[in-house]
Amino acid sequence: MAGSSSLLRAAVFAMALLLLRASSVDAFFDPFSIFRARTEGDIFDPFGVGSTSNGGADDVPEKAEVAQTEVEEKGAARPNTMGLTRVPPTGTPSKASLETTVLRVNTRDDKADGAWTIVSDNSGVSAMHLAIMRHGRAVMFDTVTTGRSLMRLRFDNCRVDPRAKKPNTTDCWAHAVEFDYNTGAVRPLKILTDTWCSAGGFDAEGNLVQSGGYFEGDKAVRYLSPCDTCDWVEHPRSFADGRWYATQQVLPDGRFAVFGGRRSFSYEFVPKPGLFNHQSVPLPFLRDTTDDVENNLYPFVNLLPDGSLFIFANDRGIILDHRAELVIREIPPLPGGARSYPASAMSALLPLDLRGGKLHGGADPEPEVIICGGAPTTSFKVGENGEKLMVALRDCGRINLGNPDARWTTEDMPVARVMGDMLILPTGDLLLLNGANKGCAGWGFAKYPVLTPLLYSPGQPQGSRFRPLAASTISRLYHSTAALLPDATVLVAGGNTNAGYNFSGVDFPTEVRVERFTPPYLDRHVAANRPEIDMPSVPKDGMRYGSRFPFRFRTPVAAVVEADVMVTMYAPPFTTHGYSMNQRLLILAVTSFVADGWSYGVTVDAPGKPELAPPGYYLVYVVAKGVPSAAAWVKIQ
Repeated sequence: MAGSSSLLRAAVFAMALLLLRASSVDAFFDPFSIFRARTEGDIFDPFGVGSTSNGGADDVPEKAEVAQTEVEEKGAARPNTMGLTRVPPTGTPSKASLETTVLRVNTRDDKADGAWTIVSDNSGVSAMHLAIMRHGRAVMFDTVTTGRSLMRLRFDNCRVDPRAKKPNTTDCWAHAVEFDYNTGAVRPLKILTDTWCSAGGFDAEGNLVQSGGYFEGDKAVRYLSPCDTCDWVEHPRSFADGRWYATQQVLPDGRFAVFGGRRSFSYEFVPKPGLFNHQSVPLPFLRDTTDDVENNLYPFVNLLPDGSLFIFANDRGIILDHRAELVIREIPPLPGGARSYPASAMSALLPLDLRGGKLHGGADPEPEVIICGGAPTTSFKVGENGEKLMVALRDCGRINLGNPDARWTTEDMPVARVMGDMLILPTGDLLLLNGANKGCAGWGFAKYPVLTPLLYSPGQPQGSRFRPLAASTISRLYHSTAALLPDATVLVAGGNTNAGYNFSGVDFPTEVRVERFTPPYLDRHVAANRPEIDMPSVPKDGMRYGSRFPFRFRTPVAAVVEADVMVTMYAPPFTTHGYSMNQRLLILAVTSFVADGWSYGVTVDAPGKPELAPPGYYLVYVVAKGVPSAAAWVKIQ
């Protein structure tokens, strides 16, 4: 473990060079105090200062006191002003920034390739973390550690900096925003504790429950409700162990379990607001999968239909009964390299098809997981030593977890990719986007951005599952994010974190532009008959487990028949570092279909139990001849 602190050590030097160029950033953070080396003995004392088991803001080391600069003094907006500042000039593009990877789309077929548009040139905060709320907004946030953002807080609502030696020193830059993805409007949110590399998910009422982070934030739990005036409510002393680079998974009873984090070889449950955990549950698997660069952070976690959890870290997995605190079985290793952060592959639970089961007591669908890309095990070390960056992994592995004897089956993507994002679309296809062709996660540890998204169709035979789509023009490497929207388009944001939101003198400037990708299924040539859900017909009390769920929809141009129609429900995830936590898509069984011209009454079976779909709000889509409707927000309980 002596070399485990190397994961972020190299970032110190990159940031320090930036600080030498811009003295104004000095006032905001001291990188050397943040990344100082740790020993094996302080695994359960992440600050190295004898913090208590319920540590919080009072336990963190103080930041070096620095003189307040003019930039800080002007870092607050006047009352009733939005506080968005201008994007600085980027300077002349470097040679490395121009070396991108773009795949050729197939021009010999008549299929659409998708389209890109810019939603906003300035989101105020770079979206290291991204979640879609049910009131029509996206929440984006990064970290307090890198200094200023491009969004000012009101002068009477600044954040007290708990790391400063001088009492009541304030930080007047917003580090989180609420973003209107239809208009581009931005509202600043006030984070109190550091959310750097944290986790999250939605509870049964649609509130964002967000956990962990760094320094004073590593044991915090934060809550954000979906409303136009809501702001973060924080409980900084919630966990027994620090949760930096951890994964948060919702459980069938609506609780959350949080797994891992730097030197936290354990898991624990999110306590009720205001309470704290006295101890965690050891998970030796996390210690077994660590290595000298910690290739087991942000483990992939999926809730399976029988209520157990699939956990994958580094190159292997287990199935865990979290109720009995028992490992049920080990999953064979996925060969080829590392897949967890900082190797940063993409992963998802493939759609759960409920059409073959009965409403009550039917057999569970067999869960299948996919993992694509990643990096060689030594990739981070190579980058840290300044050597030539290693090519990312190109393969995808799939495994049927319902089969105790299953083994990974692999196939190659059209291009190697690390730090990509993987989203499940309403049609059941997967979208792979963002990331790089060489390197791994870390500040400046990757190059050759992959600008071409891939469409992956899991139901097609091997050799015909991947299709390159229209390329973006924006490079999004480390800390980029993406999210499926209710209108079935994809929001793409974040990337390229630099100290003090640096926009010049770096290969890849901090990215605050927000894009929308329109998948091929909404091309005007195929979407003219796009189905439309009759929103007033959707039951206001939502779905009940094991009950029928009726509603109506229409098609604007031509009639469709039952065989043309599929109804899916999607759990909106919390996305960061290339992993969309709690993402799942279910294909519902249609039990009644009545056509009246171009209007239709349809009844579907709600999932029979919360192990299939934990309680909360889902996006319900109607897909007609491969074209999805805009979704209805539906609560299942």
